[in-house]
Amino acid sequence: MAADIERHADATWNGEVRGGNGQITSASGTLDDAPYTFVSRFEQGTGTNPEELIAAAHAACYSMAFAATLGRKGHAPQQITTRATISLTPQTSGFKITRMRLETRGRVEGLDEATFQEIAREAETTCPVSNVLRNNLEIELDAKLM
Repeated sequence: MAADIERHADATWNGEVRGGNGQITSASGTLDDAPYTFVSRFEQGTGTNPEELIAAAHAACYSMAFAATLGRKGHAPQQITTRATISLTPQTSGFKITRMRLETRGRVEGLDEATFQEIAREAETTCPVSNVLRNNLEIELDAKLM
């Protein structure tokens, strides 16, 4: 059996939560002191935020899982595009991530809509990010063959 694959990122926060700021850096260098603030998380400020990063990870993971599942079933996709929209819901004790919506569009020659939908649902169950999130929030899938 192969060894575990490990990835890491570092985050630093400076100051109090509302007036402070932070930076996120990933080992790959894709994120290199990417800024995040209270405003970028809870309002519409410049910079990233944890929820956006979770959504990006889910969109990327699902697109790859869908392509892999299609390939295993003999249907090589030309393109899979996924938008992940995460919902951060106010609670009496703060905020909670409550929902993720995956909107996937795929171009796969020679595949009918019913088979596309079946494989799309199967891929969601094999996506590692979906699997880590599934017990904590609702995952909605909207897949369309283009």
